[in-house]
Amino acid sequence: MKTRITELTGTRYPIIQGGMQWVGRAELASAVSNAGGLGILTALTQPTPEALAAEIERCRTMTDKPFGVNLTILPTAQPVPYEAYAEVIAGSGVGVVETAGRSPAEFIARFKQAGVKIVHKCTAVRHALSAQRAGVDAVSIDGFEAAGHPGEDDIPGMVLIPAAARALDIPILAAGGMATGRSMAAALALGAEGVTMGTRFMLTKEAPIHEAIKQAVVQGSERDTTLIFRQLRNTARVFRNAVAEEVNVKEREPGATFENIKALVAGARGRAALESGEVDGGLVWAGLGIGLMDDIPTCAELIERIVGECRDALARATALTAE
Repeated sequence: MKTRITELTGTRYPIIQGGMQWVGRAELASAVSNAGGLGILTALTQPTPEALAAEIERCRTMTDKPFGVNLTILPTAQPVPYEAYAEVIAGSGVGVVETAGRSPAEFIARFKQAGVKIVHKCTAVRHALSAQRAGVDAVSIDGFEAAGHPGEDDIPGMVLIPAAARALDIPILAAGGMATGRSMAAALALGAEGVTMGTRFMLTKEAPIHEAIKQAVVQGSERDTTLIFRQLRNTARVFRNAVAEEVNVKEREPGATFENIKALVAGARGRAALESGEVDGGLVWAGLGIGLMDDIPTCAELIERIVGECRDALARATALTAE
């Protein structure tokens, strides 16, 4: 496949593995890249900028294909040296950085100086336009179906993707609910030039999380995610487990603040759940697309299947419109 996204990333297919905390490690990123997509290391999964540099080098021993790094810039309980992480990325020789959270404007000049292409994750057209003005090379537009933080507008991909495609000059990737070749075909038809997938790559053999977590999520339907942090205006979509349900109850209590749920949603607790396989041990992030996922393939099997299904779906749609 050839789109502006494949030209930007240097990949065979316009398929990007989104950044995922605790999941975006060298094992997964290298497998995605070796299969023709763009694997992404998650910078803040690494405890220090120096550890990120080591992880980038480790990934290089596992693939000779392009891969990138995600840098999510969000308010945190403990200060994060974002500038130092950005400097590691800029000096590492990776070709693409996926930014998320607040605007990456303060780091754009440094990334461009190093020849790093910038893909910024957005949940609204207005944010995408702002990122375009700031100088990013592409945006990943996240619909309401997405895992993680889908914004506060609640706009699904069927509307958000074509709205972004109509407004922007730079290429866009569709994210949120991207799980099959049909999803990809729909995204391309709506104006995207590629897809970003998080949860679908989390449910692969190479994803470095416990098999029990993968099995629990893959057995879920489109009704087995829930929205938390709604009352805090920081909406997040996660897998529906005991911790997520408790968060929903506590945050609805009169006068509730983040302190009421802080212990439940701690990143260390979520990491421990992913590593131990204790499904109800912490937050497990997952998107609505789990309703379309029913197996745990290798990354190579998944990408080839998605590309094949996408071509078949586009051919079928074309045939339906033939005179």
